[in-house]
Amino acid sequence: MNNQMELTNIGVIKDLFERHGFSFSKALGQNFLINPAVCPKIAEMGGCREGVCAIEIGTGVGVLTRELAKRCDRVIAIELDERLKPILDETLAEFDNVEVIFADVMQTELSEIVNKFGNKETVICANLPYYITSPVIMKILESRLSVKSLTVMVQREAGDRICAAPGTRESGAVSYAVRYYSKPKLLFRVNRGSFMPSPNVDSEVIKLEITNENQLPKDIEKTLFRLIRSGFSQRRKQLLNPLSAELDITKQELSDVFSELKIKPTARAEELTLENYIELARRLTTE
Repeated sequence: MNNQMELTNIGVIKDLFERHGFSFSKALGQNFLINPAVCPKIAEMGGCREGVCAIEIGTGVGVLTRELAKRCDRVIAIELDERLKPILDETLAEFDNVEVIFADVMQTELSEIVNKFGNKETVICANLPYYITSPVIMKILESRLSVKSLTVMVQREAGDRICAAPGTRESGAVSYAVRYYSKPKLLFRVNRGSFMPSPNVDSEVIKLEITNENQLPKDIEKTLFRLIRSGFSQRRKQLLNPLSAELDITKQELSDVFSELKIKPTARAEELTLENYIELARRLTTE
C-alpha cells in the first residue's frame, strides 16, 4: 500500500474486500472513510507527533491507523471485527510500530495498554460506530487513564450535545458528565458523503482534553451522577420533581436546599451549571 490516498479510493477498497472475502456488517455499524482529508486532520489535531503514543479504537481498513503510525512513536489499535485481520495485515504491513488487538473495547482493560507506553504522552483517537459512541467515551473518561486527550468522530447531533456548555438548552446529561472529566471542543464537521456506505447523518470530530480538576469523593461523585441522570430523564419538568422521587425526600426539604444554594425552585435540569450539581451532590450526600 503506497499511500493513504489509495485507502480512501473506492475502487481500491472494493478490491481489498473482494480479495479477502469481506462484506460490511450492519450490526457493527461499519462505515469506512473515503475522504482523504479527514484522517490526516484527525491525527494532527489529535496531538499525534514524535514522542507521543496513540491508542486507536476501531481501525476499519487502517486509514486512520496509518496516519497515526506515520506521526507517533507507537500505536496500539483495538478492533472488534476479526474479519479485518488479513486486510489490516496488508494495509499496515509497512509499519513496525503498530499493534492491532482484536477485542471488544468495552471488555478491554485500557489501563494495561496505556502502561505499555511507559511514561510517554498518550492520546486516544477513534472513529466509532454511532451506536456505541457514548458508552465508549464514558468508559474512557471514568477509567481516569493517563492520557492527554480523546479525539473521536461522532454523529453530528451527538457531538453538538457532548460539546454543549452545561446550563444551556442544548445540553444533556452527557454534556455534564463529559465536562466533569474533560474540556470538549468541536474540531471540524464531516459530511455523510465522506463514508462508504454513506450513513444517513453527518458527522463531526470532537476532542476531549482530559483534566483532573474534578475529583470528588466516590460517594459524592455517585450522588452527582444520580442527580444529573434523574434530572435529565424528565428534563421538561421542574428539577424538584424527579430529584425528590430519586432521593426519596420531600419537595419542601429539597426546595430548602435549593434556596440555601441559591438555585431557583422552578429550575429545570439544563438550567443548572455543573458547579450547581456538584454543590447539590455535596449537600445531599451529607444529609
